[in-house]
Amino acid sequence: MGDPRNVAHAKKVSQEKHHKAKHGPDKKVQAAQEKQPAVEQSSAATTETPKPADAAKLEKSLAVLAKLKELEFHSRANIEKLAELSLTIEDELKQKALVGSIGDVYSAQEAFHSKIAALIEAYQAECDRLKPPA
Repeated sequence: MGDPRNVAHAKKVSQEKHHKAKHGPDKKVQAAQEKQPAVEQSSAATTETPKPADAAKLEKSLAVLAKLKELEFHSRANIEKLAELSLTIEDELKQKALVGSIGDVYSAQEAFHSKIAALIEAYQAECDRLKPPA
C-alpha cells in the first residue's frame, strides 16, 4: 500500500469532486449572476436607485454562504475520519491511553459542525432576505 498521506489526499480529492459534482461549484452565485442583469434593467427603467449595490451584496453573500457550506462538508468528513481513527487506535492498536484525547478532538469537531450548521441556517435566511421580491 502507498504512503498513507497520499491515500488520505486522494480520498479528500475524490470527496471534493463528489461534493462539487453533487452540489455544483458555486451554483447559487451563478444563479445570482444570471438574475442580476434582469434586476439592473428593471431598476434602470423605473428610477436610478442603488439596486445594483443590493445585487452585488447578495452576490457576495451567496459566495460566503457557499464557502460556509463547503466548511460544513469538510467538517462532516473530518468527523468521519476521526471516528475511523478512534476505532483504529482503540481496537487495532490497543492504545487505550490515547482514546480519550481523540475523543476530545471528536467532540470539538462535532461542536464545530453543529455551530456551522446553525450559522448556515441563519446566513441562508439573510440571503433570502436580500433577494428581490419576485
